[in-house]
Formats: sequence, C-alpha cells, structure tokens
Amino acid sequence: MYNSYHELKFYFLFIYILAMNNLRRIDLNLLVTLHALLVEKHVSRAAQRLHKSQPAISHALANLRAIFNDPLLVRRTGKLELTSRANELLPALTEALHQLGALIEQPTFESTQAKRVFRLAMSDYGSRVVLPGLIQILRSRAPGIDLQVIQGSRTLMLTGVYDGEIDMAFGVFNSPLSDELHTHTLFIEHFICAADKNTLPKTGSLEKTQWLSRPHILVAMQTNESNEIENALHREGVSRRIAMTLPHWGVASRMVANTDLILTAARRSFDLFLEDSPLQLFTPPYPIDPFKFSMVWHSRRESDAGHNWLRHTIIEMLREDGNKQPDD
Repeated sequence: MYNSYHELKFYFLFIYILAMNNLRRIDLNLLVTLHALLVEKHVSRAAQRLHKSQPAISHALANLRAIFNDPLLVRRTGKLELTSRANELLPALTEALHQLGALIEQPTFESTQAKRVFRLAMSDYGSRVVLPGLIQILRSRAPGIDLQVIQGSRTLMLTGVYDGEIDMAFGVFNSPLSDELHTHTLFIEHFICAADKNTLPKTGSLEKTQWLSRPHILVAMQTNESNEIENALHREGVSRRIAMTLPHWGVASRMVANTDLILTAARRSFDLFLEDSPLQLFTPPYPIDPFKFSMVWHSRRESDAGHNWLRHTIIEMLREDGNKQPDD
C-alpha cells in the first residue's frame, strides 16, 4: 500500500506519462530533458539549465519527437511554442519529476559548490534594494551562482513565474494571486519627500500649501496607473502638478538638485547615508499609505533546495538591512 495520498498521486501521474510510450524507448534522463525543453521553450536555455551542450539537447529533442510522435515544440512568430500534446504533458511531467526526486533522496544544496543560473524579475527600485547586498553574498558564499535580472510590468512578472520562465519576482503585488504562487513580504516600505536644500525654509520641510504649490516628479511605469501618493491626495480632495513623469526610480532623485522640484518616493530609493547631498529628505505633509514589498515564486519550486537557499538568503539579508535603516 502507498504511505500517503501524494505518493499515490505520484504513482498514477508517472504511469500516465510512461504508459503513453514504449518504456524500452525512454529513460528518466530523456524525461528530465523533455521537462527542461517544455519549460524553457528554447534549446540553448534548456542546455544551460541542464549543463549540457546544445547539440546534445537537439539530439534528445529529435528522439523525443520520434517517441511521442509529435513535434512537441514548433516555431511560431520567431519563437518556439508548445504543441497541444506538449501542453498536456507538462503539468503531469512536472509533478511526477518533483515527486520522484522527493522519494529518491532528500534534496541538498551546497552553496559553495553550486553552479546555477537564477532568473529574477524586478523594477529598478527592486534592483537597488535587493541586488547590491545579494551579489556580495553570492560572490563570497556561492560564487558559481549567476543571476539574470529582467524588468517588466507586474502582470508580466507574475506570468513569468507561473510559466516557469522566472524563478522569483519582486515588487508590489496587491491583487489576489493564483493558489500556485507563493508570496513573502520582505518589508513594509514608507514614502519620503526630497527637495533641494536651498529651496526649503529653515525647518527643512514644507507645509501642505507649500508642498502643493511646487512642481512634482512622478515615478510610474504608466502615466495613468493608480499609486499610493495620488490616492492619498484624492482622499484629501487636493491634487498636485506633475512636471515630469518617468519610469525609473534610480535617476529620479538626480532630477531634483538645483531645481524647485519635489520628489515623493519610496524611502529605500534614496541613499540615506550619503554625506554632503544637495537634497533634503522630509516627511510628506499628507499621510501616504505604506506598501508591502514582496517576493513571489511558484509552488513547484518548494522542493528545490537551491531555490529555498536563495529565498532564505534574500529574506535574511533584507531583515538585517531593515534593522540598519535610520529613522526618518
């Protein structure tokens, strides 16, 4: 008898996959290669994922096509897409391989010896917060781990995680997520204002009327998207003049020096430890709701020891960084 529902489920899934084929013509290595190809939808990336040569993966794909009597991957509009048969295979194959791995051995991960590529999705704000500390940790504790960082909208990042093209996404994800996506709040972020020191009164801050009378910089991926600052002003029945809108947090603070512009942005987007800065930071005159900065990954990664290590490393790193943040 089977010891658990999960083992029984694994058994039927694994038999489902193999029963469609001649067992004498396929082995576990080919199934692993098939999974990598279906997830990556790219021969070179599958080869990189499995640490094999591209010709070896191409040869395996030819064998798989013959075994399944299906092309599995077809080129459409310049990229490879899954056939209907491949789309049917992928969920069961993913579950079967994960269950098989869990039954065979306890996953282990030795960071100093690991050679692997992780794909992370985040905005330039996320890059500023996560990457400097993370790359230092990786170079000292896991020098064989490489990172590929991409930027996209929240929807595209979540889609990439769901499809297996992205290992982790970082950002503000307010809408309810799929049950298959896991999330962890890394920290609660607050807003702060920045202005040129020479344009402020001796108090180093601005009253509500003074703040509203100044032109402002808005950081947003899209000009019409809702944001915490505009929501706060709407509740107060007031509005501000946006003199510049741009999608990059990193360069926004450089637009403020030697101007009368006001930038209201996430606290961690500023270098709060920079001496002799021309900018003065101060609390917004209107109360603005803080936001949660989170990490999202797919449930299929739960049994991945390397993925678990990287997640916990990032969580601990940002917890320590949060303890070092100065008071506003």
